[in-house]
Amino acid sequence: MRQKTSNPESDGSENLVREDKAAAKAGGSQTLHRGLDLLDQVIDGPIKLADLSERMGLTRSTTHRLANAMVERGFLTFLPREGYHLGPKLLQLGFLAQSQADVVQIARPHLEALAAASEDVVHLGRLDGEQALYLDKIPGRRRVEISSRIGDRHPLTSTGLGKALLLDDPEPVWRRMFDAEYEAGTHAADYGTWLERMRSYVGEGRSFDLEENEDQIRCVAAPIRDASGAIIAAISLSSAAQYMDDARMQALSIDVRETAQKISADLGWTPGVKSPRRPVRR
Repeated sequence: MRQKTSNPESDGSENLVREDKAAAKAGGSQTLHRGLDLLDQVIDGPIKLADLSERMGLTRSTTHRLANAMVERGFLTFLPREGYHLGPKLLQLGFLAQSQADVVQIARPHLEALAAASEDVVHLGRLDGEQALYLDKIPGRRRVEISSRIGDRHPLTSTGLGKALLLDDPEPVWRRMFDAEYEAGTHAADYGTWLERMRSYVGEGRSFDLEENEDQIRCVAAPIRDASGAIIAAISLSSAAQYMDDARMQALSIDVRETAQKISADLGWTPGVKSPRRPVRR
């Protein structure tokens, strides 16, 4: 039987090829990370080459070469006397990412975690005309019956979720919505009291339902925002009033807000992004 013999020179060449491939892979990864870091430096507006080089900790020639490659691919644009700013390719990718984002699918694991931690019912909903459309519902572990189903539409001014959807709207919209639902017999609340609460909800970034929509049922709700900062949906945590005294509702406000913010972050929202003021709907 012939035994396989090794060629030292051949083995050395193969090792060099493997080392070259590993080095190329590491170099490519480093270049990618530098490109992503460069984009982070341009987020706040146009930046000149010298400033960009200093922030990146790279030489001007390396920074210039990297930035130009990003310009060629459309990720950056260069303006004389102003510097580099984000390019049209990012707008295209952002639009595609937003169009492909399914808020129900993205929110589901966060809703399940909140429901498991609290043992209460969690809802997800969005604005549908002048009502709140319930998109998802995670049952709680308590023996509490809440008359809501996926696909149901509920009032805005008497539900926690509905109020959360209205937090960015101007007060004239609030008044019109409140009056319309009051006349329809949705609730019998006093507008002055309701308005005072809504103003406090805006400051807290969440809203309450104090047995306004369903007797003996209370909830805490918070808005979900997209990359622009606009409210596109909301979540609520609901339970029987016996499990939702004022102290617990305040404590749950933190959990509900944090959950809504995690979903928002998955949709591209960045903390601190100012929400656009919605035009008055007539």
